[in-house]
Amino acid sequence: MVKLNKIYTRTGDDGTTGLGSGERRLKSDLRVEAYGTVDEANSCIGLARLHTAQSHPDLDAMLGRIQNDLFDLGADLSTPDTGKKLDYEPLRIIAAQTARVETDIDALNKDLQPLRSFVLPGGSPASAALHLARTVARRAERAMVALAQVKGEHVNPEGVRYINRVSDLLFVAGRVVNDNGNADVLWVPGKNR
Repeated sequence: MVKLNKIYTRTGDDGTTGLGSGERRLKSDLRVEAYGTVDEANSCIGLARLHTAQSHPDLDAMLGRIQNDLFDLGADLSTPDTGKKLDYEPLRIIAAQTARVETDIDALNKDLQPLRSFVLPGGSPASAALHLARTVARRAERAMVALAQVKGEHVNPEGVRYINRVSDLLFVAGRVVNDNGNADVLWVPGKNR
C-alpha cells in the first residue's frame, strides 16, 4: 500500500522524477509522458462521473473500475520491465482487466442503434465529458505505442490493449448518456461548404 506523508520532496526541482523502480528520468521523458497522460485520462473520467453518478449508476460503476485500473496502468508504465529481478512483484495490467472492459462495452452497446455517421462530441454535458476522456485516452495510447518503439524500452502489450478498449468504452458510453444515441450529434460531411 502507498503511504504519502509529505507531498513535496523537492527531488523533482531539477526536472527529473523517480520511476517505480527508483530510476530517475527527465519529466519530459516519453515514459513519464505516457503515464502522465494516463493520469490525465483518469482525471477526465473523474469529471465525466460528475454527470453519470446519479443518472447512470451502472455506467458510473464501470467508470469507477476503469479509474482504479488506470492507476494500475500508471504503475505498470512507471516500473519498466528491464528483465532484472526486483525486490517486489510489479503491478501489471492483465488480460482479465481488458476482457472485463470488453464485457462492459458489449453491455453498453446492446441497446444502441448502429451508427450511420461519425459522432461529434456533445449532445449532453456527460457525453461531451466522456468524449474528452476518450480523446485523452487515445493520446495516452499513442504515447505508449511511441514509447514501445524506443530501443531499450518495454511496454506491456496488454496495457496497450487495455487503454485501447477504454477509449472504445468511453465512445460507447458517450452515446449511452445521449439518450442511447438518440441525442447524438452526427457529423454531416461538407455541411458548411
